[in-house]
Amino acid sequence: MEKFTKYVGTTVPLVNANIDTDQIIPKQFLKAIDKSGFGKNLFYEWRYVGNDYEPNPGFILNNPVYKDAGILVTGENFGCGSSREHAAWALQDYGFKVIIAGSYSDIFYNNALKNGLLPIVQPQQVRNILFNLSPDEKITVDLPSQTIEVAGAAFPFEINASFKHKLLNGLDDIGITLAFEEQIAKFEQHTIPKYLKKA
Repeated sequence: MEKFTKYVGTTVPLVNANIDTDQIIPKQFLKAIDKSGFGKNLFYEWRYVGNDYEPNPGFILNNPVYKDAGILVTGENFGCGSSREHAAWALQDYGFKVIIAGSYSDIFYNNALKNGLLPIVQPQQVRNILFNLSPDEKITVDLPSQTIEVAGAAFPFEINASFKHKLLNGLDDIGITLAFEEQIAKFEQHTIPKYLKKA
């Protein structure tokens, strides 16, 4: 997993509340088990007209001024609905590094963090500032200091210390396990043979 320390980028406002995981990535695209390739179908029913990937000109992600945005600013209860991990994969594969919302479903929030996507909770007044940024105005998300820096102001955010450590060091669950590779090898060499002899 890629390390996350500080991200500087532009935002795209998607002000809807209660965006669920089926809206983020519809169920017909969940057949793949690889984490890549889901970005094309992110917000599929909103982004496209018909079944031929014809862009919906009224959907904000199809506006060229937001094509490089890496920070999604959105409403309350983001990622509600089913527990599909593919929602985090799709957002990340599209190019988002940070989601800023009023609140999240617990399962989505944890899925995002486990996959290196940083979900941040901010109150409405801060999100109103972010909603009104120009498409080319950059903000800084600083994980070590736990702040969002914009227009000369800094807004703090909370994150679990364990997840912060994992993001800063680029550690997913496999990476955490591999950190104990030497101890695991010693256990396999010395302990497992004893049990095999007994068997």
